[in-house]
Parts: sequence; C-alpha cells; structure tokens
Amino acid sequence: MAGISFDLSGRVAMVTGSAAGLGNRYAEGLAEAGAALVMNDIDANRLAKAAAELRAKGYTVHEAAFDVTDEAAIEAAFAQLDANGIEVHILVNNAGIQLRKPIVELTLADWNKVIATNLSSAFIVAREAAKRMIARGSGGKIINIGSLTSELARATVAPYTAAKGGIRMLTRAMTAEWADKGITINAIGPGYIVTEMNKALTANATFDSWVKSRTPAKRWGTPDDIVGTVVYLAGPASDFVNGQIIYVDGGITAVL
Repeated sequence: MAGISFDLSGRVAMVTGSAAGLGNRYAEGLAEAGAALVMNDIDANRLAKAAAELRAKGYTVHEAAFDVTDEAAIEAAFAQLDANGIEVHILVNNAGIQLRKPIVELTLADWNKVIATNLSSAFIVAREAAKRMIARGSGGKIINIGSLTSELARATVAPYTAAKGGIRMLTRAMTAEWADKGITINAIGPGYIVTEMNKALTANATFDSWVKSRTPAKRWGTPDDIVGTVVYLAGPASDFVNGQIIYVDGGITAVL
C-alpha cells in the first residue's frame, strides 16, 4: 500500500495576497512542500521584493500583480498565465482586509470594500482557476481562507464577519458544483494569529489577556501553526475531504 503523500512536487500553487503576512507564509510553506508558486499582490513592487526573497531560497516563483477586486484584471492575469504555459493546480484565496467600526458608523462604501476584498474576490479568482482545472480534467485544490468569524461574531467587524461567513458557504457551493470534477474545495478558519495586521491587538494588554484566557491553548497562534493545514489541504492526503472548514484556533470554537 502506498504511503500518504504531502509532496507537492510538480504542482503550481497560486496564493493571493502573498507578498506579506499569512499569505507569504502560506506561499513559502507550499514551496517547502515542493510546489512552484504564483504569488500575487496589488502592489507590483512589494510583490517583486517578496518573490525575490523566496527565489533566493531556491524556490520557483512566478509573479501575478493584480487587484483581487478587479474582475478584468483577474481574467487578464489568468490569460497571461495561460499564454506562458503556467497551469494553476492549487489556489489559496488568502487576500483580505479588516475594518473596525460600529455598524451604525459604517458607510455602504465601507461595507462593499470589505465584501469585495474578502468574499467576492474568492469567487472570481476561484472561478477562473476552476474553469481551467475542469478543462484539463485532472482536478485541483482550492483553499479559501475564512476566520473565526466564519462561525462566531464580534462587535465592530460586521462586514468582515459577513464576508467570512460567506466564505464558509461559498466553499460548500463550490463543492456542490465541482467535487465531481476532481476538485476539492475547503476552507481554513485561523484563530487569533500574531501577524502585522494584528499588531495593535497583540500590543493591547487587555485584549491580549482576553485572547489567552479565551483560547484553551492559552496563547496566540503563529503563521507556522496554520501552514501544515494548508499543505495538507493542497495535497493528495486530503483528496476525499471536500466542503469543510477547518478551524486552526487553539480550541476557541470548541468551548464556551
């Protein structure tokens, strides 16, 4: 009987929003497992710098600078990959933003920006990737990045909560349509992770104490805590896992 493999050699993984933060660590983790990368960011200069850093470690990296909320730009980026003979076998929909405001202070523009970046982008990018996966007939892997707020709500982050709840159900909708094409679509819900975006929260003694008391593991997570789940969902070991969201949260969603 063949052993279970987590090897991604010969595969190409696109990670949106991968010039920095969690997306950058996901990209490096996939490269460590053997995948070539298509890195993405809205800022071409920042993307070039991040790509160069991973190339210096010996990884194969392609760059695709586009705004994940711009449908035409996404379509053009995939068309360029097609022209260059680059097939995307693994997609990680990571790009996202946060906005903290009470609902009564939110404008429609605020709401639309968060929904577009965190939810609509996952739909558009996955649609373009899936079209090509289906046409090739060899399946693929799509990993959508959700959140604790895919399951639970907190005050002042209503559009983010709505978007990440939408990611959970979008993952299921994609599974309903694409699982029989050999594509597995799953989501990851990170807990409270030490990142640049959360720097203000980790520096807030009251919030830091709350996170540690609320989390059964009694600590914040790190980007390395999530990478293993990304690699698992990207590889053959998870071929019969579909439509799921895995919370990597130190146990928060398991307890009251």
